[in-house]
This record gives sequence, C-alpha cells and structure tokens, in this order.
Amino acid sequence: MFIPSIELSQSVSSYLPKEHYIIIQPDSPEEFIEYVTEHKHQLDCLILEWSPQWQGLVNKLQQNLVSIPTLIIISDEQSPVVQPSLTEPSENYILSSTEVQLKGQQIHLIQGYIDKAISQFITHAVTTRLTDESSSVDTPTELTNFIVRQQRRLMDKLHERLGYLGVYYKRNPKNFLRNLSKADRQKLLEQLKSQYRQIVLSYFANDKNLNNKIDEYVNTAFFGDIPVTRIVEIHMDLMDNFSKQLKLEGRSEDVLLDYRLTLIDTLAHLCEMYRRSIPRESWGE
Repeated sequence: MFIPSIELSQSVSSYLPKEHYIIIQPDSPEEFIEYVTEHKHQLDCLILEWSPQWQGLVNKLQQNLVSIPTLIIISDEQSPVVQPSLTEPSENYILSSTEVQLKGQQIHLIQGYIDKAISQFITHAVTTRLTDESSSVDTPTELTNFIVRQQRRLMDKLHERLGYLGVYYKRNPKNFLRNLSKADRQKLLEQLKSQYRQIVLSYFANDKNLNNKIDEYVNTAFFGDIPVTRIVEIHMDLMDNFSKQLKLEGRSEDVLLDYRLTLIDTLAHLCEMYRRSIPRESWGE
C-alpha cells in the first residue's frame, strides 16, 4: 500500500491483522513503483491514498502493465471519483475501471472492501479494463494473459479463505441482464456472442487459452444472470450462421453437430459455478 498520511496508514494497518494480511509499504512513490512492478504476480491488492499528485505514479503503473485489484482511499473532504458502469468502460477512474473506492470514515470496513476489490477484479477485469488499452498488437495480449493468471490465482485464494459463497453472492442485481438499459443489454449480449464465437473457433484447435476463454464467458453469464435459454439461443444462432456459410461454400454442415459438445461443456462450467455458490449445508447427501 502507498499511504503517505501517517495517521491514515496506522489506522488502515490496525484493521488488517498480521495473521491474515502481509502489508508492504514502501517509503516513496519510486520504491512503490519498483516493488509493485517486480512483484505484480504475487500481490493480491493495492491500497492507495487518493492525492492529486498521483498522476505520475499512476502513469508508471499503467506503463508497466500493472493490473491488480485496487482500493482507493478518499479523504472525507474530497468527492469520490464516479464509479463507471460495469458494462461500459469509462474514463472516470484513477488507475483501473475495476477499482473500488473507500471513504476515510469507512476505514473500519476495509477488510470487506479489499474482498470487494478482488472480487470485482476477478469478475470484470478482462471485459472492462482492456477496451481502451494501447492500440499496439502485442500489449493487450500480454496484459490479457497477465490478468487471466491474476484472476485464477486470486479466485483460488478467495475460495480457500471465503468459499465461493463469499465471492459469488456479491453479484449486483443492477448488472443482471434483465435490469440493464436497452443499450447496455445489447452490449452485454454482443459481448457474450463474441466470447462464445471465440470458444467455438478454438474448441477443437490446440488452443492453450481455451479454458480461460470458457471461464471468462461463464463469469460474464453468471454475474449477468443470463438465462440458460439465452445461452442456448446464442449457440443455435451461431451454428445457423456457420451452416449458411458452409452451404455457400458447398461443404457439409454435419461437422457442426460436433459443437454440441461445446455447448454442453460451457453449460457444465456454468452449472458448477452455481453449485459452488450454494451453501454446503444445502447440498444434501
């Protein structure tokens, strides 16, 4: 964490017991940047005190492709930065569109906000953070791979500490498909269609990132509370489009029957996520 205010730093530390948290607090912005850049694969969360002097530090983090769950602490006198929609990237954030903000008077709740920052990163980092990244070909791929690795590592740690119930029942009904505006609903559906198309195209290829693609798709469907009928509809529409293309090329469409396995695999992942979100005492024998 980087909290220049000594009193605030001591207050934050007092609410993070040493048996559960290891806190690293470099003395200067330069040391902070150096440490975060070198250890970004091991860090679970950044805690930063809001200050107008941040911009240089923020730029350095972004230049070094640092994308880590982030908690922003804002003094009670300052207005929080507007949190962007989870379905539409915004420029109204400080470091990341998945960051979580905490007012100074809420410091006693910091453990819950850390969990929220990690949960929000796991859920939405790939889909909301990358759209406005550098336009170079290599950079988004490198950053995407880094984020996916971070998501998997953090999900495992949260599962170990909280269980799936602790993370997944933090779903926000405002982000459910049925509760979105017409424009946001269309964007979410287009995102799902695009993700599923990539899964289908990769399914029988030697794609090492296939499981990551399925996980991202299932996460989007789960946190958007997408009906299974809609998922099946996306599959059928895609198969119909492929069938028309194959007919135009004079090729047999029988090969498309194999992709029923893709749908079954995807739905199995989604079922498993729902199963793990139910308290164990409700499982029965």
